[in-house]
Amino acid sequence: MSKTARWRSAALPIASTALVLTLAGPAAASAPAAATAIAGTTAGTTAGTTAPEAAPDAAGPRVPATSTHRPVGTTSARLVDRDRPDPWRPDKPSRELMVTFWYPSDSARGAHAPYLSRELSTALYGSEGPAGIRTGAVAGARPTPGRHPLVLLSPGFGLSRTTLTALGEELASRGYAVAAVDHTYETSVEFPGGRIEPCLVCGREGTDPDFGATASRARAADLRFVIDRLTAPGNRGPVRGLTVDPGRIGAAGHSLGGAAALEAMGEDRRIRAAANLDGSVWIPPTGLRSRPILLFSAQLGGSPGATANWDDTWKRLTGPRYWVDLPTAGHLSFSDEHWAVDALGTRDQLPADSGPELFGTVRGDRALAATRAYLGAFLDRHLLGRQAPLLDRPSRAFPEVRFAK
Repeated sequence: MSKTARWRSAALPIASTALVLTLAGPAAASAPAAATAIAGTTAGTTAGTTAPEAAPDAAGPRVPATSTHRPVGTTSARLVDRDRPDPWRPDKPSRELMVTFWYPSDSARGAHAPYLSRELSTALYGSEGPAGIRTGAVAGARPTPGRHPLVLLSPGFGLSRTTLTALGEELASRGYAVAAVDHTYETSVEFPGGRIEPCLVCGREGTDPDFGATASRARAADLRFVIDRLTAPGNRGPVRGLTVDPGRIGAAGHSLGGAAALEAMGEDRRIRAAANLDGSVWIPPTGLRSRPILLFSAQLGGSPGATANWDDTWKRLTGPRYWVDLPTAGHLSFSDEHWAVDALGTRDQLPADSGPELFGTVRGDRALAATRAYLGAFLDRHLLGRQAPLLDRPSRAFPEVRFAK
C-alpha cells in the first residue's frame, strides 16, 4: 500500500484530503503525496461580504490565543475578477475567489466566527468534527479606525485558507489587516449559498512537471487581484469600515503558498516584503528589487534536493534576507494542521513513517508560537519600521530555532 493510501485509511476522526509534499519545501520537496489532518474554510451566505455564524460546537478545541490578546474581527467575502478567465477552468470567463479577512477591532463583544461549516468539513474530511473548532475572532466586528498595513496569506496546495487562521488572528491582533485567499479548484471551496467547488487539479502535480510554476503564477494573480480590490480609489472594499495602507503591503504563504508570495512580490511593486514558510520556489525569484524575504524551514537538510532549491533562491536575493529553521518541526507545523491534530488527540493515530515528516517532534502549539513570532517580527520590521531583534541573533525565547544562513 502506498503512503497516500495508508494516510487515507488511517483511523482518524476526520478524513483526509490530499496534500502534495512534492510542492512542499525544504523538508519534503521530494516526498510522495501525504494527507492533511485538519483544514477548512468559512462559508458565506450572500454574494458579497459575509459575517460567519457562531461556531456549531462550543466544546471543541480553540485556536490558540494571540500573543497580544487584543480584539480581532473577521468576515469572509466572495470576490470575482471579471478581467481574468479562471486558470483551471478555461470555460469560466471570470476568476472567483473566497477570502477571509481578519483585522483589529475595538470590541471583543459578539459571537466568535466558526472555523468552517459542517458542510465544508464533510466535503473536505467526511466528518463534521473540525467544524467544532472555536476561533478567537468576532464575526462581523467593526474594524478599528485608521489605515492598516495589509498582509496577504496563501495556504499550501490542497489546503484551505482556514489552515492559516491562527496566523491571521495573530497578525490582526498586532494591527494588520489580513486577507487569506482560497485558490479555487486547488482545494474544496465553499461559496455563498452553500455551493462547494471541488479540487479539480489535485493529482496533476504528479503528472505535470510545470504544475508548480503554473500554480505559483495563478496564485500570484489571485493575490494581486485582492490587493486591487482593497486599494482601489473610492472603493469601500469588501469589508465595511476597513481601510488598508497601500504603502505597507506584505505577502506570506505556507508551502506552495510561500512560493506564490515570492512570485507575487516579484510581479507587483506594491508588495514590500514576502515570507515563504517551508515552500519550494518554483520560479526563480526575479524582479524583487532588493525587497526583504523571510525563509522559514523545517528539518533543514532532510531533503538534499529541497535544500538546493532554497540555496539557489538565497543566492539570487539582493535585499534584506533571513533564513531560519526549526529542526524539530515538520512541513505542516507552519499551519493549523499541527496544533489542531494535537488538540484533537489524533496524532498518535497517524502512520508512524509519515508523522515525523509532517509534524516532526515539536508540539504544535510551540511550532505555532515560533511561526507567529518570527513572521510577526519580520513584518513589523519591514512594514512598520519597528525594532525586531529576534531576526538578528539566536533567542533564549526560542532556543530550538536556528539561523540557517
